[in-house]
Amino acid sequence: MSSLPALGTHVVVVGAGMVAHRFVESLLSRADGRWRVTLIGEEDRHPYDRVGLTGFFAGASADDLTLDRSIFDDDRLRFLRGDAVVRIDRSARRVTTRSGLSVGYDRLVLATGSYAARLAVDGFGLDGCFVYRTLDDVESLEAFVQRRSAQLGRRLTGTVIGGGLLGLEAAGALQGLGVDCTVVQSSDRLMSAQLDLPAGGALRRLIQSRGIRVRTETVTTRLDPDRSGQVTGLEFRDGSYERTDVVVFTVGVRPRDELARSAELDVHPRGGVLIDAGCQSSDPRILAIGEVANFDGQCVGLVAPGYAMAEVAATRLLGLDEHSGEASFPGYDLSTKLKLSGVDVASFGDAFARTPGALDVVYADPVAGVYKKLVLSDDAKTLLGGILVGDASAYGSLRPLVGGALGGDPVAYLMPEGGVAAPTGDLPDDALVCSCNSVSAGRIRHAVHEEGCSDVAGVKSCTKAGAACGSCLTMVKKLVTTELAKTGANVSNALCEHFDLSRRQLFDAVRISGLHTFSAVIERFGVGRGCDICKPVLASILSTLVGGHVLDGENATLQDTNDHVMANLQKDGSYSVVPRIPGGEITPEGLLVIGQVAQDFGLYTKITGGQRIDMFGARLEQLPDIWRRLVDAGFESGHAYGKSLRTVKSCVGSTWCRYGVQDSVGMAVQLELRYRGLRSPHKLKLGVSGCARECAEARGKDVGVIATEAGWNMYVGGNGGFTPRHAVLLAEGLSDEQLLTAIDRFLMYYIFTADRLQRTAPWFEELDGGIEGLRDVIFADSLGICADLDAAMAAHVGSYEDEWAATLQDPEKLRRFASFVNAPATPDPSLAYVAERGQPRPATAEERRDGGVLIAGTTLEVRR
Repeated sequence: MSSLPALGTHVVVVGAGMVAHRFVESLLSRADGRWRVTLIGEEDRHPYDRVGLTGFFAGASADDLTLDRSIFDDDRLRFLRGDAVVRIDRSARRVTTRSGLSVGYDRLVLATGSYAARLAVDGFGLDGCFVYRTLDDVESLEAFVQRRSAQLGRRLTGTVIGGGLLGLEAAGALQGLGVDCTVVQSSDRLMSAQLDLPAGGALRRLIQSRGIRVRTETVTTRLDPDRSGQVTGLEFRDGSYERTDVVVFTVGVRPRDELARSAELDVHPRGGVLIDAGCQSSDPRILAIGEVANFDGQCVGLVAPGYAMAEVAATRLLGLDEHSGEASFPGYDLSTKLKLSGVDVASFGDAFARTPGALDVVYADPVAGVYKKLVLSDDAKTLLGGILVGDASAYGSLRPLVGGALGGDPVAYLMPEGGVAAPTGDLPDDALVCSCNSVSAGRIRHAVHEEGCSDVAGVKSCTKAGAACGSCLTMVKKLVTTELAKTGANVSNALCEHFDLSRRQLFDAVRISGLHTFSAVIERFGVGRGCDICKPVLASILSTLVGGHVLDGENATLQDTNDHVMANLQKDGSYSVVPRIPGGEITPEGLLVIGQVAQDFGLYTKITGGQRIDMFGARLEQLPDIWRRLVDAGFESGHAYGKSLRTVKSCVGSTWCRYGVQDSVGMAVQLELRYRGLRSPHKLKLGVSGCARECAEARGKDVGVIATEAGWNMYVGGNGGFTPRHAVLLAEGLSDEQLLTAIDRFLMYYIFTADRLQRTAPWFEELDGGIEGLRDVIFADSLGICADLDAAMAAHVGSYEDEWAATLQDPEKLRRFASFVNAPATPDPSLAYVAERGQPRPATAEERRDGGVLIAGTTLEVRR
């Protein structure tokens, strides 16, 4: 496949998708007036963002998804939309369209993309069956759901066949339309092309926690109709049957290479136009880019490789050479990040450790629902790839380092926020930050220093970094911030790409404006539709300023994974139940109730470090029944699932202890009942010790209270975890009333002004004057805000409502607590337990006879 010199006259592009748009944009931005381009698109639309297609169900319009239209103002471009090319005459160098139009070309670029495959099963064409590929597809799906639910007068059930990236996004879209959804996957795990077995298991639990049912190792054999021809059920290979009202097929894509075949271009046996590294086909005048192109035996349905091909093709046609040698397609970057609110998943590089001698570094925290793996070279220095489930915050930092040295302990990249600090050294200039648009760290630096870009939006516009899937924006922001700081410029502390405000500024904006919903806030103060960063932050802010139930209205869609069902997801897909036990004080009757509930539901029980009792192994559909009994006995939610007050730990104090000088239990109970349900930027823990012997370990808490003969000493800013901090003395000899006022103001000042996920210690250290400045605010009212802080806390205390008690009274909220939408009381068959030390525990993979276990418990290990 030798390359011909560019002819420089007329280029015809067949297909008007994202890759075609990128090619035309790149070509015309560098070409002179001799070049003409004709773009022919089958859809009667301008090119739009298929990567963001799920946003359609979150309120995005077709116009919102439309790509930059400015290129169509170029006189050198003619755009024929709503017309499809049906024939290529290679000898005459002409294409013929469906409407009969004949267009000559000097060079032809095939960017016809792919089509969504359907299963070859009976019934795939029934009414109510859809694919998930184009805007027409999603518009038709939405219209059908609205019409069908109105006809039936009930909530619909839906099935997504295919559990890959697109399938999970389609399931989220169906759920957003109010459809109870099941994902059916033929392999043993979700996203099997990107995730290993334990990662797939972790993802399954996250998906199920959203109320989406998952069936793996399930093959659909038939779709059944009702009398009117509407799909009504599915039959599976194992003989089981499931009722459904709507089916979405996401079982893969196939390259649209029929034009190339009829024109007798070389095509791979499994599909796709064969190309060389210059994107040239077997005809030297025809190039192929995107999903229709087959390079090195592969066709890949990701936008990043398509964009790379578009740039190579444009550069080759123009005869330009921006680097040494000819522009060449480097091969496929298969890095992916799932775009589903509340489900954080990413995979990049050699995720399956296929490189000889590769090492795995694995971290798993089943309690938090997190699984992370890095794949390293045999000397443990070079990053080869990785998988992140439950917490993909490091994706933007790690993916650019693939093929290079990590520059530090790999463990640092896997630890949760607040743990071991990851290396902060600069990325090398050649590190690829945005794989979708092939933007390197050096290119971003050049935009800041040489092109005058002063914020992320400017860099995004200038370089296209983050303009496609957006998963790299966190890393782009870090780079821009670092480079601006080097110039001495003021650096933005924007919350995310959707809000230019910091959390503190956003808090003030919501408080002053009086807005009560996420949609109203983002319409006035932000852009776009929000993300998994700003949505939980707004949920917390609105909880403080507006109140209301965590699952009311829009709030239900903003919450993190555990808040969706007000319980902590565990490693096996079950949940833990943690009733509040203020100050660790509990009556014998209360103990009996907890013991009886645990026994009746077969739960594992454990005394926690916060002096309460945790019950593990509850199934989703059991949670309301468990909580009904606990609420009837006087218990309430312990908020173990939220960024809020967790516990107030205490010793027995002066009531029983011969060393105690004050009633620490009474004070701890008072504090816990006062601050229960208080949402905050990070979790909060308090402790009260009855004397200086400090048995309650109060100085390891966000607020620590220690009794003395002269009154209460108040400490702030302590925490345990990976980076333990000792609390600092704030005030001495406080009375009960003075102590409550001081804690009220400290907590509210923190909630008003802290950054997202910032704990109390780093927060007050960053305040003007540090601890002394904090004292001035709380005790001397140096900012004149103490009345506001007092009023805010009074409002919280006065409006407190137990979330679980309220949920039990609301049938609509109770609908989300079902393992299976068509059989709500049926136990999840994937849950299995064995007895150990007289209590149930999750069965291991070996005990299930499903293979080996990589990680058990919260474990960090290195495997060769």
